[in-house]
Amino acid sequence: MCNHRENKMGLVVKTNRLNTVIQSLSLAEIRLIQVGIIDSRDKNQGLSSDKPLRIESSRYAEAFGVTRQTAYEVMLSAEKTLFERQFSFIDEYNDKVKTRWISQAKYIKGKGAIEIIFTPAVVKEITRIDGKEDFFTQYLLRQTATLNSVYSVRLYELIAQWRSAKNTPVFELEIFRGQLGLGVTDYKKMNDFKKRVLDLAVNEINDKTDLKVEYENVKEGRKIIGFKFTVHEKPKPKSKPAADARNADNGDMFTVDGLSDKQLGRIARNPQFIADYNHMVSSTSAAGQDEKAWEFEMINRLKKDASQFIKRPIHEYLAY
Repeated sequence: MCNHRENKMGLVVKTNRLNTVIQSLSLAEIRLIQVGIIDSRDKNQGLSSDKPLRIESSRYAEAFGVTRQTAYEVMLSAEKTLFERQFSFIDEYNDKVKTRWISQAKYIKGKGAIEIIFTPAVVKEITRIDGKEDFFTQYLLRQTATLNSVYSVRLYELIAQWRSAKNTPVFELEIFRGQLGLGVTDYKKMNDFKKRVLDLAVNEINDKTDLKVEYENVKEGRKIIGFKFTVHEKPKPKSKPAADARNADNGDMFTVDGLSDKQLGRIARNPQFIADYNHMVSSTSAAGQDEKAWEFEMINRLKKDASQFIKRPIHEYLAY
């Protein structure tokens, strides 16, 4: 059973109002905001409109399965464009508010990290977690970390808030297109929109996340004017005693069948995996001494004989 911290780890909480203005953000920008929200909570720092929030490239790399160098380059690019983004929303007083996502950004030389400061409006929207439960979207970062399409992430954020209700209201076509980040001329033909955007996002969500999603066309005459979604949570797998999990009937939980080299690399770099098995290798290739040597050795060990890694199911390390 997970402890309290593990249940909270990776939880993103944002107001639904904020979720309706993500349309202009790239996948990298959305991910930077996700990591910022999570880290502010997990480090007990809180969010502040005058206190910088540091995001390490190693943290981003771990969350999204990329190298630290790639993570740092992506973070710098996302921060630069995010700083220029503006958006508007209607506040609780029915007034229009125009703001930016971040008010300040700083590169930390030699540390592989950046520091950002969210604007007051964004901080307020992120941290207002004392209102009605259905006013917020809550989801685990790992549900969207493996999504490859920015449309999938945007759609997940838009519909996740309706998981309790099971059905969404009508998403009017033109507003919905904007919320998915499409320009006026992007995929104007309905067949192209469904194939390149909507069906792609729905299929990826159904394949990789905790939600099962279907949609129906809403028509005015013969013209499609919007979409309605049904949203269901997939059944959670039943937990089994550790002893039972190691028997022959459940042997696949401790194998690497079906995992790619990239996924094995993510497992080998996972901090929990390192903590569990760092004792198994020589000091010269132990994690922290030579990361590449550690990763190479552990990938080979996993491929050759995964039965020696039985502290927890191998696939669990992909979910951390």
